[in-house]
Amino acid sequence: MFCSSVSSKSEWAAVAQHSRPVDSPPGFRPERIHPAAHPPRATELVAVLEGSLEVGFVTTNPGYKHFSKVLEQGDVFVVPLGLVHYQRNVGTGNTVAIAALNGQNPGIIALPSAVFGAEPAIDSDYLARAYLLDKKTVEELQAKF
Repeated sequence: MFCSSVSSKSEWAAVAQHSRPVDSPPGFRPERIHPAAHPPRATELVAVLEGSLEVGFVTTNPGYKHFSKVLEQGDVFVVPLGLVHYQRNVGTGNTVAIAALNGQNPGIIALPSAVFGAEPAIDSDYLARAYLLDKKTVEELQAKF
C-alpha cells in the first residue's frame, strides 16, 4: 500500500533538534494510497521526485474545509500542523516522494487503523453511531485490521 522509511536521531544524528525526514522508496505504485493520517505534533512537507501525487488535508472545525493539489515532479506541498491529510498516486506510473516532519517525535496516527484496528476494539455500536454506519459494516471494517 505505502512504503516509508523513517530516520531518527539515533539513525542519523543530523536530525537531532531539527526535523524528521520520511521517504517513500520504492514509491507509490499506480493507484496506491497513504491513508488518512494525523501528525499531532508536526507540520509535514511533501516533495515529489517522480510521478504524480495528490496530497490533501482537511481543516479543523468549524468548516472542515478540504484542500488538495496534484503534485508533479519538483512540486512541494505543506500540510499544516496536526491536520488530517492523505496522499495518493494519481498517475499511471510509480510516484516517488519525500516527506519531512518538523519534529523529532511528530507522531503519526493512521486514522483507519486507529479507529477500526484499536486493541481492544472500540465498541462497534458506538462506531456505527459515530460514523453513521450499520453495526455489520463496522464489524466488517474492524475485521480487516
